[in-house]
Amino acid sequence: MTGVTSAPWRESFDFDRCDIRYLKVKDSAEKFAVVQFGVCPFRWDSNKQSFIAHPHNFYIFPRQEIPGSQSYEFLCQTASLDFLAKYQFDFNVCIREGISYLSRSQEEEALERISSIYMAESSDSVFGLREDAEFPLVRMADVLFAERMKNTIMEWRASLLSKGSSNSETKQISTDPNQRFQMVFFKTRPALALSGFTSRQLRVIKAVTRKHFKDLAYIRVAGEATSPQQLIVYTDSNDDRDLLMKEVKDGLHKEAEIKVKSAVGFRHVIDLLSSERKLIVGHNCFLDMAHIYSKFIGPVPLTAEDYVSSIQKYFPFIIDTKILLNASGVFQKMVNKSNTSLTRAFVSICPQIALGVKNSGLADRPCVEVEVQVDEKRSSNWNSGAKHEAGYDAFMTGCIFAQACNHLGIDFSLHVLAGGLAKETKLQNYINRLYLSWVSGDIIDLSIGKCTTDSSASSNLKSRYQEISFPSIILLWGLPAKLKAREIRACILQAFGPTSVSSVYHLDESAVFIQFSKPELVSKFLEMKETLSRKSDPISVLHPLSNILNGEYTHAATYDVYQQICSSSISKKLFADQAEAVGIKHKTMSSWAEQGKKETRYLTKKTKLECLMRK
Repeated sequence: MTGVTSAPWRESFDFDRCDIRYLKVKDSAEKFAVVQFGVCPFRWDSNKQSFIAHPHNFYIFPRQEIPGSQSYEFLCQTASLDFLAKYQFDFNVCIREGISYLSRSQEEEALERISSIYMAESSDSVFGLREDAEFPLVRMADVLFAERMKNTIMEWRASLLSKGSSNSETKQISTDPNQRFQMVFFKTRPALALSGFTSRQLRVIKAVTRKHFKDLAYIRVAGEATSPQQLIVYTDSNDDRDLLMKEVKDGLHKEAEIKVKSAVGFRHVIDLLSSERKLIVGHNCFLDMAHIYSKFIGPVPLTAEDYVSSIQKYFPFIIDTKILLNASGVFQKMVNKSNTSLTRAFVSICPQIALGVKNSGLADRPCVEVEVQVDEKRSSNWNSGAKHEAGYDAFMTGCIFAQACNHLGIDFSLHVLAGGLAKETKLQNYINRLYLSWVSGDIIDLSIGKCTTDSSASSNLKSRYQEISFPSIILLWGLPAKLKAREIRACILQAFGPTSVSSVYHLDESAVFIQFSKPELVSKFLEMKETLSRKSDPISVLHPLSNILNGEYTHAATYDVYQQICSSSISKKLFADQAEAVGIKHKTMSSWAEQGKKETRYLTKKTKLECLMRK
């Protein structure tokens, strides 16, 4: 990938709810490009009692393959590019030879756009004849050229009518010394093929043909080269002319559709993986799957629930090896709990493959052998043992999964006939459960769309902020420069009491989370902040909160506004700038507090009324 986070505040924080974490992954998948894709199918060989791995490493690059379509844009992080360069990533090969692609939604939109053009508009407007018929001849050179072309076309038409022609074979007869006109047949009709003219000269010829020759049609058809072929075709009647234009129009429509289909590119690989409905194995792969969705399926849904229901249609069985490693006590002993990176896990779990060590140490259970098969065409794109090469990463992921299955006591031979490992009973507790955030231990279940916290996550990775209560959190941004968390905490404690604040956490230099000990303190803080922002009397200036407020530049909001800001496609570097760009600048939240009060009063009155009705 060309990057991971589009702004520092879009990093994963302890105070992020599951829906916020999803929005941050969504933003990353939409903003950054995938430049290398690794796929490694594994096949069990019952005779050899081993797996055969077929690693593939693809450079991909999003080109503008369809004429008239919008050019791709994506972000790059210097740290990510430096990381790729460190591991010998070939940027030249990626840009020059990388396979382009279209997502399903992009393909559908392109085909719909083409159909609407060819169905809604007349032939003349599609081929540009209507515009060129009114082409103004303002230059003397244009007037003289138009007269010459009129005479040449008239002579050809006259000779055609006087001699007649019934031969349907293509003829190429020189009609001028410069070989710019050639006599040909187009769909059994006599025609003149034009070559060697400038675009302006061709526009003049189109205008002349349209104005002076009712039985001649100027058309553009697909040529053998990249540029289209320009023809002047003779038609017997108006009906024949209409038929010709329809044939040309249909041909151009089909040609445009073929270009779209050919631009699908690397998505053919993704479509194949989807159609097989096999078990897809990744390592900490929620972001990977989000990239696959964004690049090859369509826009990533706004909510995790919609994303889950959609991704399941294309990939019904996904497993995360990070879940497997963390769930097994044997693997936890072998791999450092705080570092289950792919490379470290591969060396620890599969030393016989990674290092050539015979004994893997998996409780005396024999290792699963893996044989690599790479044909000559792919050997140049496969670098065995290359760190952070996508194809080799896919291979390592598959090897870890094979050893994990072996440790669970799965008999691979049984699944050759049964149709794969997706229905294996011993894997059902792990399938479709992916880490939304490994640091927090949040797991999303793709089968039901629910998010849970992994209770078995290592203790040193758990949040240092215990018992996070989102209704008790406010967001404060636009703070005075270089204000530290302990200073903010001290000011609030002075105003609201020594036990009023549980924690203060910086998003970036311009914004903080403040968690109060009680939810009701949120509305009190917002009201006081609003009051102090409006007043500038001595009492207000001496108030403890005035030290952390920066007049009209400081704003506060409830946690739900944080969700609103994160859902925006805008990504400013500072959170304060982001909030302003999204349009939250003036919501200093007395209005939010007032709204909460109104809802409380309404509910209280409603409750009293219901009690009276019961009596």
